[in-house]
Amino acid sequence: MHFRGPTTIIACCVFTICFERLFGVDQVKALQTALSFNSTLLIQLLLFGLGIAVCAEENSVSPTRRESGDRPNIVVIFIDDLGFADIKPFGQPAYSTPNINRMAREGRVFTDFSVSSAVCSASRAALLTGCYHARVGIHGALWPNSQVGIAAEETTLGEICKSRGYATACIGKWHLGDHKSFLPLQHGFDEYLGLPYSNDMWPLHPDLLKLSADVAKRRGGYPPLAMYDGNEIIDAEVTAEDQTRLTTSYTERAVEFIQNNREHPFLLYLPHTMVHVPLFVSPLNAGKSKLGLFADVMWEIDWSVGQIIDTLDRLKLSENTLVVFTSDNGPWLSYGNHAGSALPLREGKGTSFEGGVRVPTIMRWTRKIPARTQCDEFAATIDILPTVANLIGADLPPLPIDGLDIGPQMFEPSPPPSPHENYYIYYANNELQAVRDRQWKLVLPHNYRTLGQQTGGVDGLPAPYRQVTAELALYDLKADRGEQDNVLSDQPDIVARLQRAADSARAKFGDSLTNSKGSEVRGPGRIPQ
Repeated sequence: MHFRGPTTIIACCVFTICFERLFGVDQVKALQTALSFNSTLLIQLLLFGLGIAVCAEENSVSPTRRESGDRPNIVVIFIDDLGFADIKPFGQPAYSTPNINRMAREGRVFTDFSVSSAVCSASRAALLTGCYHARVGIHGALWPNSQVGIAAEETTLGEICKSRGYATACIGKWHLGDHKSFLPLQHGFDEYLGLPYSNDMWPLHPDLLKLSADVAKRRGGYPPLAMYDGNEIIDAEVTAEDQTRLTTSYTERAVEFIQNNREHPFLLYLPHTMVHVPLFVSPLNAGKSKLGLFADVMWEIDWSVGQIIDTLDRLKLSENTLVVFTSDNGPWLSYGNHAGSALPLREGKGTSFEGGVRVPTIMRWTRKIPARTQCDEFAATIDILPTVANLIGADLPPLPIDGLDIGPQMFEPSPPPSPHENYYIYYANNELQAVRDRQWKLVLPHNYRTLGQQTGGVDGLPAPYRQVTAELALYDLKADRGEQDNVLSDQPDIVARLQRAADSARAKFGDSLTNSKGSEVRGPGRIPQ
């Protein structure tokens, strides 16, 4: 290239710096080789480069403090009973999850991400309200025709987004009450397609099939499983064949929702029915893994993730869309080859050990969340609501919540320590079973279920659990995430501090193990009697 004079030299330098920042060194070298500039053209390119460089600088600022008019799309993919080690980025060695792997390459993996309780309804209540489920009074897994559900006074993630003009959809398993007043359209979602509770809550539950047809429990068992579209039942008796189409039907509706709302901001909440038992896979993906039914179902879940990501890319929405992939709790280990794995974590679904409450989590937001990165700092599903509220410029709910903004853990190149000083783990009928901080976890005395050395069941039939007692124990989760080495006697100061934190939780949310009544419990919604 031939330049004359200091002005053009300076302009060339600034041009090169700007374009290197935007497009990379290789692209700039190619441009310099291909073009021969005169001064006028150079100045024009300089002004263009400076303008877009300024835009790039503005967009590179952490999205935790965005202008109120800048509203990213939000996609939350919530898998049912997915274990910590059930996908490749978290150590799954056998079957392939290429689309989930792609999410990890293009985003950030969270290795210490927790739910509030290792069971369906409680976990979903926490995700959607930003509260410990104990605060909002949703415990365990709600049964069909339950007289309780999510309260009208609670502000959901859907309502937070609707307050900023978002289109909202819930597609999949709801499980926060099946009476009309509890369903998604009454809690911030414009669209709903899915099952109102778990897919095993139907007359073909294995516990019922073991009984003869004339046994009263069999006759009075679960009602027929219904599929909803909005507030209306569109399939009053979901069959096994219908269940083979659940994942593909959810995915097709999710893609349609994204396409229909590509011109304005949207929230897509996609709580899949799978990989909860009973397992079903479509003929499209049956046998694809060559490793059995569970791996086939995971293959189809991965296919679904790919459909969502590909749609966002095709519509050029990926640079303005946060995608969160996570699970409601760990694997249901009693189902053996129809369950996943939480290794190296201890236990699984239905316990307050890490295998029950720590879930595999990936977040992707192109050019906002650093690619190929990992966050080992603690965060939780209760943090999603306040973080999204901050990202989209929405007010927090008027009633107190427990989640905190984890934007810095999502966006900063080196994630800072967790904003949580303490975190409380409740299970069963409001039992405070553990309390932790960023490093240490104090397990409080309680009974829990375990398989022990026994293996799980085979081909959809569960093995029986046995009840054992967890003694007071302290674990260093940074060094011992498998909770094998009780260091209670070595850390009396930490034990005392976490005991005080447990007392604080009992004062707020109660604790049935100590007959404590919480002063801040709001309770669930109830059907008038």
